[in-house]
Formats: sequence, C-alpha cells, structure tokens
Amino acid sequence: MSEQTVDQTGDATEDIPTDYEVGQDNIQVFGLDFHNPVFIVSGLTIILFVALSLIFQEGAESFFTWLRPFLTSNLDWLFLIAGNVFVLFSLFLIVSPFGKIRLGGPDARPEYNYAGWFAMLFAAGMGIGLMFYGVSEPLTHYNASVAADAAQAGSDAPLMGAPGDPEGARRLAMAATIFHWGLHPWAIYAVVALALALFSYNKGLPLTIRSAFYPIFGEAVWGWLGHVIDTLAVFATLFGLATSLGFGAEQALAGLNHIFGIPDTDPWKVGLIVAITGCALTSVVAGLDAGVKRLSEINMVLAFLLLVFVVAVGPTLAIVSGFFENIVAYARDIIPLSNPIGRSDDSFRNGWTTFYWAWWISWSPFVGMFIARVSYGRTVREFMICVLIIPTVVSIFWMTAFGGTAISQLMNGYEGAVSAELPVKLFLMLEHLPLASITSFIGIVLVIVFFVTSSDSGSLVIDTITAGGKVDAPVAQRVFWATFEGLVAIALLLGGGLKALQSAAVATGFPFALILLLMIWCIYQGLKGEQRALIEAEEAEVTA
Repeated sequence: MSEQTVDQTGDATEDIPTDYEVGQDNIQVFGLDFHNPVFIVSGLTIILFVALSLIFQEGAESFFTWLRPFLTSNLDWLFLIAGNVFVLFSLFLIVSPFGKIRLGGPDARPEYNYAGWFAMLFAAGMGIGLMFYGVSEPLTHYNASVAADAAQAGSDAPLMGAPGDPEGARRLAMAATIFHWGLHPWAIYAVVALALALFSYNKGLPLTIRSAFYPIFGEAVWGWLGHVIDTLAVFATLFGLATSLGFGAEQALAGLNHIFGIPDTDPWKVGLIVAITGCALTSVVAGLDAGVKRLSEINMVLAFLLLVFVVAVGPTLAIVSGFFENIVAYARDIIPLSNPIGRSDDSFRNGWTTFYWAWWISWSPFVGMFIARVSYGRTVREFMICVLIIPTVVSIFWMTAFGGTAISQLMNGYEGAVSAELPVKLFLMLEHLPLASITSFIGIVLVIVFFVTSSDSGSLVIDTITAGGKVDAPVAQRVFWATFEGLVAIALLLGGGLKALQSAAVATGFPFALILLLMIWCIYQGLKGEQRALIEAEEAEVTA
C-alpha cells in the first residue's frame, strides 16, 4: 500500500499514496480560509453552547452538577486503563529500535534549542494546573489521609489513607499528587504529539488529528469519519482549555482578593477573563515565535525564581530530601494507584484521578499538536525522553517544594492554608514565608501569563484543525477561537463554577480517550513503515 522514497534532501521516508491536498476542502470567504464542515459545525455548536449556558444559568448549573459524578462513577475503569496503556507504550518507544527514527527524516534538524523547546512544551502543557494544584492537592490529600476516618467508606483519602500516621500520610499524599502530574499525563500528550509529528513530517499528511488514522481508515479519513474526529478534537481542546482558563481566573482573582481586597465575585471573574483574553489576542497576532515562545520563556524564568525562593526560605532540607523520598513513594504506589479494579477508595479515584485523566485527554489535541509543531527534527527517543521523563521530574520537584512546604507548615501547627478554598491555598502558604506580598504578586502574574500562553497556543491549534491542517491560516480565525475560549470559560464559570469546568473536561475527555487508544496502533504502524524505509535505504546505499 505504500512505497519507500527518498525526498530531495535525501531523507529516507515511507510516503502514503494519497491524492489529498492540504486545504482542498476549505472555503475562502471574507478573507478567511477554513475547512468545511469542521469549522462550521464546531463553531456553531460552541456558539450555541455559550448562548444557552448564559441564558439558562440555573439549568446549566444543575446539569453540570449531575454530569461529572455520573461520568466519573461509571467510566473510571476506562480512563485508568487507557492511562496505563499510554504510559507503557511511551516507555516501550524509548527503549525500542523505533527510538532512532527522526521526525522529518534522517537529515531533519530541530528548529528550536532545548531551552526554548522545553519552555514552550512545559508552559503549554501544565502551567496553570501546577500553580492551581501545587499547594492545594498535596495538602488536601494529606489532610484526608491522616484523618481518623480515612479508611472508612466515603473518605477522600487515596488508597484509604494512613489514619493517625503523619509521615505515612505525607508520603501517600505526595505519591498520589505525583501520580496525577507525572508519567500518565505526559504520556497522553506524548502519544498525540508523536502521532501528529510522524504523520505530518514523515508521511506528508496535513497537520490535523484525522491524519494519524490513515493506517486504519485509509482515504476515508478525508470524509465524514475524519470530520467527526477533527470536530471532537476541537470540542475536547476548547473545553479542556476553558477548564484551565477558569481555574486560572479563579486563582488569580483569589490572589488579587488576598493582596488588594478586590472582590471575589462573578463580575470580577468575567472582567478578568475578558482582560486576559485581550492579552492573548495580542499574542495571537504577534505569532508563534514573537508571542508564545517569548511569553513561555518569561514564564519559565518567573516560575524558576519562585521555585528557588520557596526552596531557599522554606524547609530546604525537607524539600531536598523529600524530592528523593517522593520519587520512591511514587514508584511504590504507582501500581496500586493505577489499578482500575478491586479498590475501596472510590471517592478519591472518581473525584480526582478520573477527572484528571479526562482533563489531560481533553487537553491532548491542543498540547499534542503544539508539541508536534515545535518538535521537528527530534528523534523518537529524544522526543519521548524530553516530553515524558524530564517534565515528570520537574513536576515532582515542583510539587515537593510547594506541596511539601504546605504540609510541613500544617505539621508544625499552621492551619491557614488547609482550611481555605482551593484557589487561595497557594497564597496562604506563601503568606507564611518572607516577602509574602511580592511572591504572591509573582504568583498572580504567573497564573495570568500561563493563562495567556495557553489561550494563545490553544487558538493556534484549534485554528490549524479547523483550517484543514493549514498552519498559516488567516490571523482573524485565531482571533475568533481565542475569543470563544474566553467566552466558554465565562459560560462555564457562570453556569456552575468549578463543578461545571470539571464536568466539561470529563464529558469531552471520554470520546477522545477511545480515539487515543486507536491512535497507538496507528503510531506503531507508521513507525514500522519508517523503520522499513530506513533499512531499505541503508541496504541500497551499501549495494550502490
């Protein structure tokens, strides 16, 4: 079905014999250039969703309050199994002979250095989440695990906790937190990113989700089946982003309320989302290198400074030793935490893990395509190590520094952070350290800039999908999607707050989990073809 070719640069690749041309189904009107029907169907559906959510706010709140527990209690097994498959497949690629295959062909070279590349993928992948949950999640798990009723039904403690054992509860809390921010989420991102990069750079197909399924569906991916896949990718991306943007707005406003006394009310939340969306629009117009790359690098510097400060003035020795202890705890508990059956900690598994896996999956088209856009020229092994292992290590250290500091404060008698709402826990932890006003302000700036980079790069990705794989579509289309990311976040916040945000992530993550499982088989087939082409090219070179 395919044949080995050598392109003009001498790269041995395996071409896919399709007559499809990027943008052939696009409509050019009023200076726009969008795919029909993906742009029209997804755009109109999202406009309708925003309108109905804003008009019927009480009904929307009731619906979202019901939706999340219904999905998490019935689909937890699917999300956990899928997450485990993604991790095992990603680790397999690192040690397999496929690891030497280069994205773009043997002579391809990276467009970005390691510092710029890593800054962009990390800022896009987890920025807002690390700020929102860095303190709140470890502290919440610790408080639930050490409680006297931790082992009873209905407890939120992971693996039924460690009642009355502060050190055991601390280790369990950090292991559970790292489980949610370590290998599993980054494996989800890596699978999507590798599929998109492989089938675009090595196979010559459009940079869109449907292209990854050519090994299964062939030319049918350019028809209605592909339209459904790309439309689901748009929904997953937009609602996954809106969830994160909503979290960011909640936390930024909580910080502004804590420092400056600005009211933590819905009108202020809406105003903040509007203002930050405006900043994102400016970045969208500036483009990838001038906008996202520059903001991502600024973010990494600020995040690094805040991290160094917490390590330096917090319980330094406990953080450094805790980093290694937490890796051991994570390795010890990753299998029981990953187990989808025969567990008693339903509240933790459904309320935390299932939500997270759905959230990461709903983010995967966005983060995956963005990582693919900036990963040309990397080998599969290099790609997987840098996208999977290094961010996991950084996440462990971040959670150890921020979460470990908060737990140490609680164990030493400071209860201000543990009793607060999730968005404000970070600022109450910083309040117990020197220079609290300055560090809290830096925290707010970080949340806002992460907000901007996520919205900017997200609109870039959605626009690529809805433009049929074109990466140079008109700026006005990215402006449209950046605007509606903000509007969806507003609609979800007003229609149920955090529950609505989490419900939207779970609802869009479910159908895309099935798509990602199919994607693994497609990646395997694509890499087999690349390996075969390399072997044939090497044999031809020897006999020439």
